[in-house]
Amino acid sequence: MSDFSAAINIIRKYEGFNEKAYADSTTGAEPYTIGYGSQFYPDGSPVKKGQCCSKQKALEYLFHEVSVIDTQLLKLNLGLDVSMRQALISFVHSIGWESFLYSHVIDAIEHEDFCNVTEEMGRWIFNAEHRVVGGLLDRRREEISLFLQEIDANPWSSTEILLTAFRNYTAAPHEVRAIRQLEESISPYILSQFANDFCIDENPWSDFSHDDADLVFSG
Repeated sequence: MSDFSAAINIIRKYEGFNEKAYADSTTGAEPYTIGYGSQFYPDGSPVKKGQCCSKQKALEYLFHEVSVIDTQLLKLNLGLDVSMRQALISFVHSIGWESFLYSHVIDAIEHEDFCNVTEEMGRWIFNAEHRVVGGLLDRRREEISLFLQEIDANPWSSTEILLTAFRNYTAAPHEVRAIRQLEESISPYILSQFANDFCIDENPWSDFSHDDADLVFSG
């Protein structure tokens, strides 16, 4: 088997190890997951409620899944380098093969539009309630970084949450609250560096009256 240690490390990091099978968070039942995110055993049988496994067995299941995903990727003839293959192995393991096939990632790879590849991968950060999940956000960042690792130029972004927020900003109360909460959670040193890099200038605010400012930042 090829060396897929980078993909396996990402999967193990974000899936975590579960000795006992646990139910799907949406259905409360099937599909059940065990080990490092395995829902099926190497013989194709599904994981069942109450089943357990050791870490050694969990790794065997994971190695088998990684091998199967890699074989499926090779059949697509996408011309992937090793880093790209490993990134996509982790990505597919996370979202599922069918979801991957119906995403726009494959088309973007075929056109060597790597900016679009990263944008498409970065969309898969939401749970069933359409809320951003921190663990998925971090995982996508690692997968995207790995995907671009062997590309000479790396101007592409990852999940672009802040850029999307800036583009769509309307000063709605919920947007202002979200920005204030984010600002309060950021180190003042990082925040000051951002302000300097972004060239934030207090002078434009002098054009606003106090009433205008209260209106913009109300909520």
